[in-house]
Amino acid sequence: MAKTALITGILGQDGPYLAKLLLEKDYKVYGMIRRYTYPNFANLDYLGITDKIEMVEGDLADQASLYNLIKNIRPDEVYNLAAQSFVGSSFEQPIYTTEVNSLGVLYMLEAIRQHSPATRFYQASTSEMFGLSHTNYVQDENTPFHPRSPYAVSKVYAYWITVNYREAYGLFAVNGILFNHESPIRGIQFVTRKITDGVARIKLGLADEIRLGNLSAKRDWGFAGDFVKAMYLMLQQERPDDYVVGTGEAHSVEEFVRTAFEYVGIKDWKQYIKIDPRFMRPSEVPYLKANPSKAKKVLGWEPEVKFNDLVKMMVDADLARLKNKDRK
Repeated sequence: MAKTALITGILGQDGPYLAKLLLEKDYKVYGMIRRYTYPNFANLDYLGITDKIEMVEGDLADQASLYNLIKNIRPDEVYNLAAQSFVGSSFEQPIYTTEVNSLGVLYMLEAIRQHSPATRFYQASTSEMFGLSHTNYVQDENTPFHPRSPYAVSKVYAYWITVNYREAYGLFAVNGILFNHESPIRGIQFVTRKITDGVARIKLGLADEIRLGNLSAKRDWGFAGDFVKAMYLMLQQERPDDYVVGTGEAHSVEEFVRTAFEYVGIKDWKQYIKIDPRFMRPSEVPYLKANPSKAKKVLGWEPEVKFNDLVKMMVDADLARLKNKDRK
């Protein structure tokens, strides 16, 4: 019998890459979507897997819908990737962010506990939970949390309720504390896609500026296609545990901008950048860098795509999108 997996957040960035990986391993994949009039399957279309996934309706803010899903499907694995995941928006929508990112995880865990306790559960945790906390400028599984946004605070609750259900009820429940991971299907509101889309537009003469916030913030950026392999590996272990996943390298937003511009042959990139106070966070996280040694040792996981190659991949994809639009 083929294994079954339920992926929440199937229309986002990580969901399609994870679904593609699981389909290649002969899983039956269910994708949870909210009730939309016109769901946007663009990211699944980009990877060519839309028709291979069975879409089911559910909402992390609707406890009953999660109970029904788990009771009816009883999946072998649940990957909870859905969230209000834009840090900036969490300052403007703290209550909604908390309802989805915190209570939604509790609802899902309770549904599994009551209706399918053999299901293995993956919670998408985030490096944003560390905030200002570090040990010699790196973060690992033992680094204390110091969240600096409503998004990060909501994810800390989700992290600990996942640990609690593992310890209290014996569920196979794990946290993947993933550092920043990007791809050609990253949402356009995220700074990396905003940069690569902007650079592509400037290169093609379609724009003359990119408006950004803090250029000095440093992040550990990897490729989403690499990171979903770590998610899968966490649920294949003999015992449930929590893992930090990242590349072990930190690069500034400015370095990301410069690399993207230089790739398309623009060296005087600073003239195209406008600093906009609207994109400054009320409380900034200046530096995030992973120590992924546990994931490498226990899971045998290694990131494959390097920083420069990731930037080039994203710029190429945005150039191709914009050129394709012009031909239509």
